[in-house]
Amino acid sequence: MDTMRDRFIATTARLLDEDPRLALVLAEISRDGFARAERDHPDRVVNVGIREQLLVGAGAGMALTGMRPIVHTFASFLVERPFEQVKLDFGHQGVGGVLVSAGASYDWPAGGFTHMAPGDVALMDTLDGWTVHVPGHPDEAETLLREAAAGEGRVYVRLSLQSNRSARPVGGAGGFSTVREGTGGVVVAVGPMFDNVLAATQGLDVTVLYATTVRPFDGEGLRRAVGGRPAGEVVIVEPYLAGTSTAAANDALAALPHRILGLGVAREELRRYGTMDEHLAAHGLDPHGLRERIGGFLGR
Repeated sequence: MDTMRDRFIATTARLLDEDPRLALVLAEISRDGFARAERDHPDRVVNVGIREQLLVGAGAGMALTGMRPIVHTFASFLVERPFEQVKLDFGHQGVGGVLVSAGASYDWPAGGFTHMAPGDVALMDTLDGWTVHVPGHPDEAETLLREAAAGEGRVYVRLSLQSNRSARPVGGAGGFSTVREGTGGVVVAVGPMFDNVLAATQGLDVTVLYATTVRPFDGEGLRRAVGGRPAGEVVIVEPYLAGTSTAAANDALAALPHRILGLGVAREELRRYGTMDEHLAAHGLDPHGLRERIGGFLGR
């Protein structure tokens, strides 16, 4: 199976052929994959070099002219390093575009902490008007990317090497989908966390929701899932900073008695490179770690 990043490259190359409004802005990362697109559309495929602030600023400048920019690099260089440009050049100026990241929280541990971005979604959450997609499979990434490219708003698409075995229907309204129904609590699995959550909750009497669009947060969907339980117990499993969505969930359930556990990447920096799977296990995001923490929280 191809990776989400592979699918992004193939899909974006086709979209550039189909839609003259689209432009692609790169900062060296993934440039080799766009060699043909760069030859065919030299005025709409721009590589700015290792200049991430310019990367975002150039994309926003294109948006000001009426183009629809797709801006791409690793998450740490797309959201964290040029955050001021994301905030001002896109948000303050009120223009739309599509930011597409690779690298996720720890896809390339050997790159060190400079190439890890577990706080990216939390950082984007400080800005108004952004839609945030976290696909869990290359097919989902393609669907969400195509919708974002055809739209007008500000969209962040977070890609990862971690992928679920099968794709699920995504897009459209972007609400949480119910995968399994139970009476003993609600577990929200975000993007590539889905397979591990399913394995971890096997045999537990819980409702499992699947989320690929995390902003705007589907508060209504969460309220429906919690329903009339006397004590709504909710676990949110995210592939980025633990607790990123607990405030949104608390707001959604403000009128209901509830408890929320936010699971994700810990704040503690892991200074050993290791592998992606080893980082998952170290943060308790593998099936065994999730089973222990979800079961403990729900009293199972």
